Formats: sequence, structure tokens, C-alpha cells
Amino acid sequence: MKLKWMLLGLLAVALGAHAQESPSKEEQEAQMRAIVAGFQWRDGTVGVDEAKARFNLNENYRYLGATDARKVLEDLWGNPPDDSVLGMIVPKGRGVLDDTGWAVVVTYSDEGYVSDEDAAKIDYDDMLKEMQAADEEDNEARKQAGYPALHLVGWAEPPHYDAASKKLYWAKELKSEGSEQNTVNYDIRVLGRRGYLSLNAVARMSELGEVKTGMQQLLPMVEFDAGSRYADYDKSTDKVAAYGLAALIGGGIAAKAGLFAKLGALLLGLKKLLIPLVLVIGAFFKKIFGVFARKKDNGGVVS
Repeated sequence: MKLKWMLLGLLAVALGAHAQESPSKEEQEAQMRAIVAGFQWRDGTVGVDEAKARFNLNENYRYLGATDARKVLEDLWGNPPDDSVLGMIVPKGRGVLDDTGWAVVVTYSDEGYVSDEDAAKIDYDDMLKEMQAADEEDNEARKQAGYPALHLVGWAEPPHYDAASKKLYWAKELKSEGSEQNTVNYDIRVLGRRGYLSLNAVARMSELGEVKTGMQQLLPMVEFDAGSRYADYDKSTDKVAAYGLAALIGGGIAAKAGLFAKLGALLLGLKKLLIPLVLVIGAFFKKIFGVFARKKDNGGVVS
């Protein structure tokens, strides 16, 4: 019983500390507006040097580089750090702090030339079932990391592959535990000579129509530079990826190896502004018992 009351006391202290340290809503909003005010926006033709690619954006879109894009994802939307993010495309008139706003996260994989020979053989209905069956294992790891479970509801846009432009796109509807609204994850993969460029849009399902229209507009605006295009592949010198198109959507060995874990991370609830209280309490107890452990190891003296 003594331990029980001690734990309850520590819990009360943790809750009190959280209440005292948490900034007010007005302070939070001011901090976020200050972050956005410092962004360096780019328009028109934007080069993505890491991928040897470029975006030819029209007047409806603007671009944030890697540093500012990560601030949106991590500081404003509450996602885990991801140093693979190269940039972000944001529709004009849709701010990153808007409740109904959405954006496109840009990443690149240099795993090698992805063969599209399996394009006509893929059964996307079977793939969906396999991905849904894998939810349980993935969500166990997600929960251990302190994030809510994320369930694949179904295709919001069935996969399509344009063999002429070497572009693959699809959308998934996902449900996050504790969230009132489902999320849409709209993906584009642009195949290149040495890998592929990823465009990942995150939004609420209620914005699917707008996101779908926007992503279709963006499809012709992205291309690899000369010498790095799919048609430039040289089988005598270039590396070939160990997977085909199916793995880019979420099945096969590549996905199980964790190549796409970052995409799931981007979907952990839109624009979380507060750390879940359970994580604050957990961190508090970890700190408290860490102090106790150091005190014991040092003969009763805290180092």
C-alpha cells in the first residue's frame, strides 16, 4: 500500500508539473506563427539536388526546403524526426496551420533502378488484404514507441501505374486510434535511373477530393534531370533494386525490411499540438526512477 500511495503522489506531482509547464493555447499559437514567419518559400522551378530531379510548379503551389519542411512535420504537426525529408510542397491559400490544410512531403530513395516488369501482374485487392493483415505487428511497434495504432481501412484511390511517364500513384484511408476523423495518405512514386522520388500527401479524408485533384495536377510537374531519368538506365553499370512496383506500395520484402516506416510516421494524427499526457507522465516516472537508480549506485548520493 505504501508503494501505491507513493506512486499516486508522484502521479499528482507529474500532473501538476505538466499543468504548470504547458504553455497556454495563445502562447502555442504565437510560437507556431513565429516558426511559419521564418519560412523561406520558393516558387516556379525548384531543383531537388539530392534526387537529381526538379519541380516545375505553377502559380498554385510553393515549396519549402528540407529544414523548413521538417519544422512543419516535427514542430508544428508533432511527427517523429525524419532526416530523409527533402522538402514539402504546399498549395497556395492553404497554410500549414490551417485545420483543413494539406501538404506533400518529398523524399528520395537511391535503392536502385526499380523494374516495372511486374506492373501488369499485380493484384491490388490481394495486396490490400495482406497489408491489412500486417497491421497488428506494425501497430505493436508503434504503440511501444508511444504512438497510437494506425489501421488501414482500404484504398481511397486504387493504385495506377502510367508506363509512359513511369509514375505510380495511389491513396490509402487510415484510421488512427483516438482520432475522430480518418486520414488519407496519397502517394506518388516517380521512377528514375538510380531510384525513385516519393511524394506523400497527408490530409483528412474529408479533403480527399481536393487532395486528389491537387496530386493529379502535380504529376506532370515533377521529373528527373537529363541523365537521371528512367530511360537513361544502363544495365551494365547501374544498380538494380531488389524489389519491383508491388513493394513500393507496401508489400514484399522491401516493406518488411522497414523501407517505408517513415511514411507511416507522417500519418500520426494531423497537426498534433500537444504531447499526449501519458507520454509526459511516462517521461516523468522515467526521470524519477532514473534518479533513484543513480542514488543507489552512488551510495545514496545523487550525481
